[in-house]
Amino acid sequence: MFTRRRFLYGLSALSAGTQFPGTVLAADPAMDLRRIPSSGQTVPVIGMGTADSFNVGDSEQERAPLREVMRRFFAAGASVIDTAPSYGQSETVIGDLLAGLGLRDKAFLCTKIGASGREAGQAQFQESLRRLKTDKVELLQVHNLRDWRTQLALIQELKAQGAVRYSGLTHYYEGAHDELADAVQAAKPDFLQINYSVIATGAEKRLFPMAQDLGIAVLINRAFEDGRLFREVAGKALPGWTAEAGITSWAQAFLRFAISPPAVTAVIPATSRPDRQSDNLKAGYGPPLTAEQRRSLQSMFA
Repeated sequence: MFTRRRFLYGLSALSAGTQFPGTVLAADPAMDLRRIPSSGQTVPVIGMGTADSFNVGDSEQERAPLREVMRRFFAAGASVIDTAPSYGQSETVIGDLLAGLGLRDKAFLCTKIGASGREAGQAQFQESLRRLKTDKVELLQVHNLRDWRTQLALIQELKAQGAVRYSGLTHYYEGAHDELADAVQAAKPDFLQINYSVIATGAEKRLFPMAQDLGIAVLINRAFEDGRLFREVAGKALPGWTAEAGITSWAQAFLRFAISPPAVTAVIPATSRPDRQSDNLKAGYGPPLTAEQRRSLQSMFA
């Protein structure tokens, strides 16, 4: 159960990570956990996306900040890392950093198949395993519904082989919500991944109720609207209620909004900056926003 003492402990752990960037702290049990309906396994509510942010080269100058991003992520008790073959070098960088830090067994690793045809999907997944330096992933998703019937059937086979634990379908914009909902209704995967934010709440119409009815976990992408939300609140003060809620930044407010619906399992913000990672992670401590608090945030963009 969440308490003020546990919340403050979580903040102190994150602060320690900021002060001693070379130190990997013990996982903090205070981060909120959500249950995966198909298995009962729990995962922390704050995960990490890697599109663009982890698409870097081999140099130490490029990778050092990402190594620290990953250290802080696991130090705070987080685990869900989402990537895809189409994210440039992201899979390779993740695989190298997890191996170098000895943290693969702490990660709930998610990647995707974005190919047409069974053979192409199989080949793409094998390449993902090579790049990620692993023999299995926790979640394999069909990327943006591409050839989803073929690829989801393949994922089911990979589950039976022990190379994958969970199946998923993804998309990233509101215009695709109905198509995703129809596919989810027909296939009933373990996970769905979709966009959701203060200014894009369409997932509340069909996807969230469906996920709850069918027992499907939900990952949220684009909670910051690719940075648009920060640009629109630049120079504005946080609403007065945020201090009492333990929120100290706009990033935390937007992430707490995204994880407040009971259907949501985790949100996966991306960053390449350690300070922003620490800030994002603080959103995982504390109760969901109330309906009034959510309306207050939305009113900032009316």
